[in-house]
Amino acid sequence: MTTILSSVFVFLLVILLHEFGHFFVAKKVGIQVNEFAIGMGPKIYSKEKGETTYSLRALPIGGFCAMEGEEEESDNPRSFDRAPLKSRCAVVVAGAAMNFLLALVAFFLASLLMGTPSNVVGEVMDQYPAQVAGIEVGDEIIAVNGVKVATGEEIIKEISKAKDVQLSLNRDGQTLTKDLKTKTQEGRQLIGIQFDLNHSLVQSVKESFQLTGKVMASIFTVFHLIFTGQFQTKMLAGPIGVIQVIGESSSLGFAPLLYILGMISANLGVVNLLPIPALDGGKLLFLLLEGIRGKKMDPDKEAYFTMAGMALLFGLMIYITVFSDLKRIF
Repeated sequence: MTTILSSVFVFLLVILLHEFGHFFVAKKVGIQVNEFAIGMGPKIYSKEKGETTYSLRALPIGGFCAMEGEEEESDNPRSFDRAPLKSRCAVVVAGAAMNFLLALVAFFLASLLMGTPSNVVGEVMDQYPAQVAGIEVGDEIIAVNGVKVATGEEIIKEISKAKDVQLSLNRDGQTLTKDLKTKTQEGRQLIGIQFDLNHSLVQSVKESFQLTGKVMASIFTVFHLIFTGQFQTKMLAGPIGVIQVIGESSSLGFAPLLYILGMISANLGVVNLLPIPALDGGKLLFLLLEGIRGKKMDPDKEAYFTMAGMALLFGLMIYITVFSDLKRIF
């Protein structure tokens, strides 16, 4: 039950805020919005306010923003297809922008709740290089191999570069130097320390931007692996795999669930901007071509490319589900 409720929470929030981005900008630029729905499927409740119907639907798996003239031609002067090119581009991009904003907020809250590793030693593990070298709880690591560090992440990054490590420490106002050899474990270089956690607003903001950037960059890493022949299907997760991850994270607490929410939202933001018909990136591509050519794409051709894009996406989703998600389970 926890997995189901957590999955509904994540998917509803990610998709609904994406659609709200389209809705908000469409209203701002004067495009008529016929309906904004929370959920999918049959209507449970609806209320008209002005020209827009706000509805609640039976299946809590997202929502949608239905704009006049978005899917077909309309004579309405305030329809999507009659709006200025810049306005239409802004509406299309707004969904992904909301996903990036949600990722930033989710990562910020997760970092604030869980804390970010500081450069102060919080625990020294038995029979590891740090203990042998005489490192103590409360020591502040100020440099690794001559490189100044201020966070646990920076310390880990520098330690991973070499097997011989020199640490500069601040202990009770005195600067000490410790030389030690790292211990290789599961392909990582370790010295056997854990850091005190820092619950700082400033550090959490910084962490949120760093994590969002890393997730966005990871999408392009996948493309690099594809083009270099190093890609494996098991690196991706379909709907079943994502639900599994959400369930595992929610069992660890609210902060890990927020972390996964940020990852999924940032991923969706990038993927949705890829120039694939049926995605916002495909719509944006057609709009950019319209700007270059000076005339709109033929509606029949656009519909054909959109259907082809949908078939590609559904085929890919089924493939990943069968050869990655189900294979991982069974």
